[in-house]
Amino acid sequence: MSQVDVSMSKPEATLANEKEACFHCQQPVPAGFSLHVEVLGHARPMCCYGCHSVATTIVEQGLTHFYKYRETKPGELPLIPEELANLEDDLVRYDDPDIQREFVAANANIQTATLAIEGMTCAACAWLIERQLHHLNGVKKVVVNASTERVQVSWDAESTRLSQVLRAIHQVGYKALPFQQADLEASYDRKRRGYIRRLGVAGIASMQTMMVAFGLYFDDIDDTTRLYFWWVSLLFTAPVIVYSCQPFFANAIRALKARTLNMDVPVALAMVIAFIASFYATVTDTGDVYYECVTMFAFFLLAGRFLEMQARHKAVANAANLMKLIPAIAERQTTDGWEQVMVKYLETGDVIRVRPGDTIPVDGELLDANAWCDEALLTGESRPVAKSQFETLYAGSINQDHPITLRIVATRQDTLLAGIIALQDSALEAKPKFVRFADVVSRYFVAATLIISTLTLVSWYFIDPSKAFWVTLAVLVATCPCALSLAAPTAMSGAISRLNRAGILMKQSALLESLPKIKTLCVDKTGTLTKGKFSIIRSQYNSDHEELLLMKIAAGLESYSEHPLARPFQRLAKAADVTNARNIPGSGISGVVDGTEYRIGSLSFIKQWHPEFKNALAPANVFLASKDKILAEWQVDDEIRDDAEETIAWYKSRGVEVIMLTGDSNLRAHTLAQQLGITDIRAQLKPEDKLKAVRKLQEISPVLMVGDGLNDGPVLAAANGSVTFSSGSDLAKSSSDVVILTGKLAGLRRLYETSLLTRNVIRQNFTWAIGYNLVILPLAVTGQVGPLWAMLGMSMSSLIVMTNSLRLMRNAR
Repeated sequence: MSQVDVSMSKPEATLANEKEACFHCQQPVPAGFSLHVEVLGHARPMCCYGCHSVATTIVEQGLTHFYKYRETKPGELPLIPEELANLEDDLVRYDDPDIQREFVAANANIQTATLAIEGMTCAACAWLIERQLHHLNGVKKVVVNASTERVQVSWDAESTRLSQVLRAIHQVGYKALPFQQADLEASYDRKRRGYIRRLGVAGIASMQTMMVAFGLYFDDIDDTTRLYFWWVSLLFTAPVIVYSCQPFFANAIRALKARTLNMDVPVALAMVIAFIASFYATVTDTGDVYYECVTMFAFFLLAGRFLEMQARHKAVANAANLMKLIPAIAERQTTDGWEQVMVKYLETGDVIRVRPGDTIPVDGELLDANAWCDEALLTGESRPVAKSQFETLYAGSINQDHPITLRIVATRQDTLLAGIIALQDSALEAKPKFVRFADVVSRYFVAATLIISTLTLVSWYFIDPSKAFWVTLAVLVATCPCALSLAAPTAMSGAISRLNRAGILMKQSALLESLPKIKTLCVDKTGTLTKGKFSIIRSQYNSDHEELLLMKIAAGLESYSEHPLARPFQRLAKAADVTNARNIPGSGISGVVDGTEYRIGSLSFIKQWHPEFKNALAPANVFLASKDKILAEWQVDDEIRDDAEETIAWYKSRGVEVIMLTGDSNLRAHTLAQQLGITDIRAQLKPEDKLKAVRKLQEISPVLMVGDGLNDGPVLAAANGSVTFSSGSDLAKSSSDVVILTGKLAGLRRLYETSLLTRNVIRQNFTWAIGYNLVILPLAVTGQVGPLWAMLGMSMSSLIVMTNSLRLMRNAR
């Protein structure tokens, strides 16, 4: 049972003697009923289980002042402290389904939400929160990320409620609320102002104490002046300990209560020991003081945390801030015309209007004939993209040309933009091996630091008692594992932000760790090496006819076809009027234009009219003919992506074997592979054949698979790493580790380069952090580095790691 050691006021002392009165509600305790709660250092009687439960919660929440200062009579008592009542009311509100629609994603009975945590500073905090939530009934998954100060939690709606999840986090000393993008800047500004105030107090105090300490360095100073300077230093140091250092003490106390260690434990211990020793020396006028070390240590440590907070914010805010660009008001069509309505009230199926220059607020199907949209926010593509009728336009895109109307297909958490942010959060919250390694090492390193400090104190007590204290203090300060705990998470945050800004979404950040080891790249053909859309590659027209007229005839005939090869012709020109149209499946279409009968279709279909015809354009596969002659020939095929050849060549130059896995015919696969320089072609494969091929290749080396089709889902899930495009099937996107929004294969190259850079940065961070501690530790233990230099070294070590990680944020496009 929790205890709080404070003295009782007079009213409490009276109540303590009333053995038959319930300590909580002051009603009589039923005869023979024995139930107690330990409050204010004593076992207090309770009259019922309800009072017992409330009293226990009051003690656990640290609200025992409710009992200490109350002076009301029985019948007039508020049975719950105002703070606790307010907390309960606030948390229960988040169980409202209407409120949850803004931030909770539901899949059957399993609900998932991202929570923002205040007060989390390192991996030990994340471990404590994760452990607390896993003990809660109904919680299925918990992923805590100290870098972003967020928690992604999934729970069974039938077993628990969101308010219970929030309350569980509050009980271990952290404040948790549902994370909403619009609150990100406000939360950051609040934290920033708090850090600036604490930094200001510590900075002013450190300047004054250092100035006073400089005066104390002179040997001829008299005792009275020296004592006066000590008291002046104490006056400046006290606000630093009470106010500026409060975050360090709070985090250390949380960790100790949970019987674990974090990097604030040695920091808080060093500050408290130094201050108490200095205070004792000042009061008793004996020994030495370390006020300048305390204030300077607090100032540099706060400065490091402030810069770390700014770097974290910069790394995670890029995608999150996109939601701020979504307009709050939209124009919705009603039976009475157009009305302005809040975007959050829009529903699927509503029709909205977007004016030129405005941002599209939701995902919608274009109802107009065409539109031009700037999708740079989503894909990084700076040029406007042409959209045709019934294509999907995404929230965050900017309408460039004329007013357009959309039928809503997705709102709020279901839009592509919200999905981008969710994918980023998912990637940031996942922990690759090197991040988990850093978390474990930093926890053990703190324990080792405390043990080494204790041994140092004992050893120096026998060697030179006058130096024992300051040497131990230097060891505590110098070996704080701040840089070690920052080495991997900050680099990962920077890398994911870098990729997001380039239109590459990481779903599994572990791929950044494994990608440099991959030596085999398997690529699908259609929709991966090609654009997945048929277009006219080559054309040849009969010189006796006007080309535009032939285009109109072809467009008119193909308007009666649903075949994919017909679509490029439907966009070729304004369709001519066709009568007596007949669609012969698998062959082509015939029809009459201005009294003349025409045919368009395959070579065999045309040869029914012209048996001796041999096409002049060798690769042609669509022909237009009248009964008299051949009028036009076209090669219609799936166009190769512009950067496919360059990307394949680059991967091969890195020693990566490139293999084509496709279900297409041997002829088409080899023709395309020859153009791209791919020598290993495996065609006419079924999904299970692709899966077998990849598993066979995995026996030799790790495999990266790139595909976009429905049949690629199994093989994407089985590969060591997998990539798809935003135009790919839903199954492909759900099975992949990475989604490329730009539709460019060059994203594969950027992905690989970023993984190499991230690996190098993390290695450099680990080398520096561990190397620094290995060098500074013997120097501190042997007394060659004082507390002030140790503090400067520790702060600089953390700043070097942060600065090195921020290199990943540059050149993101």
